Order: sequence, then C-alpha cells, then structure tokens
Amino acid sequence: METKPKFTNRLINETSPYLLQHAHNPVDWYPWCEEAFERAKAEDKPVLVSIGYSACHWCHVMERESFEDEETAKIMNENFINIKVDMEERPDIDQIYMTFVQATTGSGGWPLNVFVTPDKKPFFGGTYFPPQDRYNLPSFRRVLTAVAEAWRKNKEQLIESANEIVKQIESAIKAEVTLSTLNPQISDIAFEKLLNSFDQKNGGFGGAPKFPPSMTLEFLLRYYSRTRNEKALEIAAKTCRKMASGGIYDHIGGGFHRYSVDAFWLVPHFEKMLYDNAQLARAYLHLFQITGDEFFKRVATETLEYVCREMFSPEGGFYSTQDADSEGEEGKFFLWTLDEIEALLGEHDAQLFCFYYGVTEEGNFEGKNILNTKYTPEEAAVILKVPIEKLLEVIEKGKRILFEHREKRIKPFRDEKILTSWNGLMMATFAEASAILDFPKYLDIAEKNAEFLLQNLRKDGKLLHVWKDGIAKLNAYLEDYANLIDGLLELFQVCGKTRYLKEALRLADEMLERFWDSQEGGFFATSHDHEELIFRIKEFQDNATPSGNSVAADVLLKLFKFTEKSEYRDYAEEIFKKTMPQAVRYPNAFGRALSAFEFYLSQTVEIVIVSADERDDTLKKEIWKTYLPNKIIVLHSDEVDANLIPLLEGKRAIEGRPTAYVCINGTCKEPAVEVEKLKMQLSQAKNAG
Repeated sequence: METKPKFTNRLINETSPYLLQHAHNPVDWYPWCEEAFERAKAEDKPVLVSIGYSACHWCHVMERESFEDEETAKIMNENFINIKVDMEERPDIDQIYMTFVQATTGSGGWPLNVFVTPDKKPFFGGTYFPPQDRYNLPSFRRVLTAVAEAWRKNKEQLIESANEIVKQIESAIKAEVTLSTLNPQISDIAFEKLLNSFDQKNGGFGGAPKFPPSMTLEFLLRYYSRTRNEKALEIAAKTCRKMASGGIYDHIGGGFHRYSVDAFWLVPHFEKMLYDNAQLARAYLHLFQITGDEFFKRVATETLEYVCREMFSPEGGFYSTQDADSEGEEGKFFLWTLDEIEALLGEHDAQLFCFYYGVTEEGNFEGKNILNTKYTPEEAAVILKVPIEKLLEVIEKGKRILFEHREKRIKPFRDEKILTSWNGLMMATFAEASAILDFPKYLDIAEKNAEFLLQNLRKDGKLLHVWKDGIAKLNAYLEDYANLIDGLLELFQVCGKTRYLKEALRLADEMLERFWDSQEGGFFATSHDHEELIFRIKEFQDNATPSGNSVAADVLLKLFKFTEKSEYRDYAEEIFKKTMPQAVRYPNAFGRALSAFEFYLSQTVEIVIVSADERDDTLKKEIWKTYLPNKIIVLHSDEVDANLIPLLEGKRAIEGRPTAYVCINGTCKEPAVEVEKLKMQLSQAKNAG
C-alpha cells in the first residue's frame, strides 16, 4: 500500500517531469506565474527563482539536501516566495537569470538559484549551494538567512542595485559590434584559433571538463570541404575517434553522455541529452561520407539505434533526456565489475572482452568500470595473440549479452517531454541518415516526427514549444522555429515532398515577422507577443544547443537558394555581420554560426533529379555518397510545385529516364542519366569548394 506524501505543492498540476519531481517537497513552490509575483508584492518578500532540469545530477543533489529538508523549507517559506522553473521549458527565463549570474559571479550552471525583487529583477544568485559550508561555498541555509536579513534591513539598496544591474545587462546586449563586410578571412582566423587550442593528444579543445564540440566539428568539416585544409579534417576525425573510444560513449547501448569530467573522455556525467546525440550523430555521418571509414558509420548507427529504442515516443516525438542517476547513484546503470562480466561471458571470453574494454578488478570509477577502448580491434588482437575474427566475435557476442543483462537493471529516469527545437535537430539527423546510410526506416521516423510536430505543436496557426501527456503549451522560441525549419528542409531534400518545403517557408516567414528586430537587426529569442520579461534576450552564441540566430541564418540561406528570394539572404547576412566579430574571437562558442557562414562562403551546388520512375533511385543514392555541405537537392516529380522553385525551370527527364542536373552557382552541367557521369560531376563540384 502506497504511503500518501506528507507534502504536496502547486507543482503537482504541472506537466514538466522536473517540476513534478519537486511536487512533494515541503517547499511551498510555485511554477513561474504572475500569482507568485503578486503575492511577493503583497507580502513584501523577495522571490527565489530556482532553475534546473530533470537530467541534472546536481539539481537532484540539491533537492535531496535542501528542498526535501523541512528546516530549510521552513526558512524558504517564511522569508521568500519560491518559484521552480524547468529551464528546458522556459529557456527565456533561464537565459535572463543565467546572464545575470555569469555577469556577477563569473560562472554559471545548474541548479541556478537567483533571488529577485517582486518585479522580477535579480539582485543575488549562484548555482549549487551545499547543506553545510563546504567546497568553499556557504551553506544554502546561510545564504537564505543572509539574503532575508539583507532584504529586511537594506531593501532599498538591493532594489537600486537590481535596477542598475538590469540596465547594465541591457546596455551590454544592445552594444553589438556590426561588421560592414563579410570575407573568408573570418573563417581562416577562427580555424587558426581552434588549431591553437586543439588537444593534440586527446582530441577536443582545452582541458577538463570536456564537452563534445559537435558544432565546432561541423564547422571544421565544412571548412575542410571548402578549403581542402587537411588539418581541419584531421582535428575533427581525431576528436570523434577519441570521444567514441572513451567512456563518454555508451559502448553497450550506443549514444553519448553529456560531457567528460576529465580531459581524455573517460569519466562522463552520465546523463544523455537528445540534442547532443542529434548533433554528434550528424557529425559522425558526415565523417563517414568524407572518409568511408566504417568506424564513424558504426558510431552514428549505434547512436541512432539508441534514440529509436529509448527516446522515440509511440506518437512520433523524441523525448528530451535520460538521467545520470539510477537507484540514487550516478552512473549505476552503466557500470560493470570484472566479476559480473566473467559470470556473464565465461572466463576465456571475459579475458578478451575485458582487455579490449579496459575492465580491471580495481576499476576506473569508484571501484567499478566504465567501458572504454585504448586499442583498435586489430591492435588488441595482436597484443592478445588471437585471430582478429575471434576477437570481433567475442566483442559482438559480449556486447549483446551485457546489453540484455543491463536491460534488467533499473533504468535512469527519462524526461518524456517533447521539445520542438530539439526534435527539429533530431529530425534533420534522421532524414540525412536515411539517405547517407540508405536506410528507409530512418526516413519513416523523420517523417513521423514531422507529422507529429506539425499536427500537435501548433495552436491558432502558431508554433508551440513543448508537448507532454497530450498537452502542448508555451509560445515557441526562435530556436523552435529555426530547428524545425532545418529538419523540414532536410526531409524535403531526402524525400522530395513539397509539403515540407512549403511548411518550412511558412514557418520562416512567420519567424521573420514575429522575432526579427527591425531596428537593430538579428532575431530576438522570444516573439513580439511573448510574455513581457525584464528584457528580451538576443542570443548569438552557440551553447549546448545552437543559437536560434545561427540556425536561422543557415536555413534562410538555403531557402534563398531554393526560391531565389533575395530577402532571405539579406536577413542571413545581417545575422553574420552581428555574429562574426564574436565568432572570430571565440570560435568554440560559435560553431553553428561558423558552419552557416561556410555555406555562405561556398559555391552552392544545386542538384535536381527529374524522374518519371520514382522506384529508380540510383542517382539519388549516388548524391548522398559524397559530402557536399554546400548542396541543395530537389527531387522533381509531378508532385513538386515548379512555380515554387525556379531552379526546376526547363528540367526534364531525358528519354523517360531518371536525369540529374548538377549546377554550381547557377551554371549547369550536362544532364546526367548514367551514374558514372553524375559521379564525375559531383567530384568536380566537391573540388570546386
């Protein structure tokens, strides 16, 4: 018989899994709402805004230590109005208060705890606070008591300070440097800076902790494609190989963990994020296109299979995250002991398997083992003095057995809310993967996802941000529009259905109307009819997910190439002029922006396939064997609206056979009906840069 919870607060009525995790805290939590601020004004209390997300390990730690503690909750309830925010649902609120904390403390992260006035202006904040003084941090109770005391004694000074800080942040946001011209030197300088910060031994950039640099990898691959600088390819390939060999990669179930706490990718924070796996799988697919190396194909495929198995809902949406913790322990689901593996595989096979995956009796993480590889199978076979075929057989069999055993364990919690922006990222990856890997199942998934989003994440013609348990809500942000457009454009290029292009165009026009800053240029993160907050953020920097401005620039350039409407290109150029001054200085923080800029600098390869027989997709398959990041593809059938795409004018099937037209910056080569001729033309296009 279940015991009735001792406490239940207002969060019980929310759909966010993160908020629901706090619904039985003794804290008198509110969700973000005007009612909370009205009460703060009426009772003359400051507001504590506490922000996190469901897969955040330290968010769980702080909940256990402080928010579940009745004495701490009593201090909070008596002195503050307390608001819980899911940063994945409300990135607008998170961006505002994260900007404040970073500006005032020099760092940020989650959990984010900010004290604000009843009119929402921040005056003090930080991230994790322990229950007792430690880690050179004051205890949370001490912070609460000090802030409450300061509010009682020095309220006017705190309000004055909050007003001044908000003014300074607003001024900093508006003080954007704008370039007058755009040139290739911008990318060259950015590349040189990345080269200088590259970790030659371990791959990646800088030291610990190390985050997978998915967007920077895409820039390097696009830069390589345009300039043929082999060093760019070498950096990207080495980083991807090192990551997929380390413990940040799940060798048994596929997919990447959030980041590595060390410099060599061994010990991860074990949560898995949809956006990381979307972006990394795409980078590995592109490396496979360039190199033909099966290693990169395997990692991409295993990652996508993980997403299919664990993160794809029956309705057609992709879930958001999986926790680091299970049964109250970080990483428990993913760890192994030598004894366990010997019991499962038998002594002989376990000896080979454990050597290959670095499993030892003492372990490499709190007495247990994170699987990782230091050798290729070929190198390991030589050291072990066994035939390579035998070792590969043991590895594959062992992975299957360990996977089946692991499936019986208690799994980490899964946040099943569906976010439009992150779904757009994954849709694009599945669409591309279906073509690159020639795997129709992935196209079915991408189309099912598109249909789900287009049918369920709209209200009164406007896009929405989040769906959970049949409820869609919250105005969409810029990143929702931009990433969904990107996914739809990839789908259109892979399957040729005009509907996806039309939806992308409609969303792009709506995005321009609702988010564009007509005075200063660039896109705001929130729409013109969004809830009024203390200021409107305009995000250009790429963080864990690409900024809305970066993706918007990318998709607007492609829409210009499809439609020849020059205003799309003009908007993209305005974004670049605002972004590139910062991107040159901090290229690691502008990977997606620099990738989009590479598309802008490159000669566009326009490919049209006209086919009277859609069953014959030989030419289409040939296109996707080549890495051409500067391409746009139109599969011309009776269903495609030729008035929508000027590029189709005069294109017809020769002698009733599927025919490919390859054009570089508007100059077309001879129509190709033979695969060899198309292959030669694509090679020429690739070398044209």
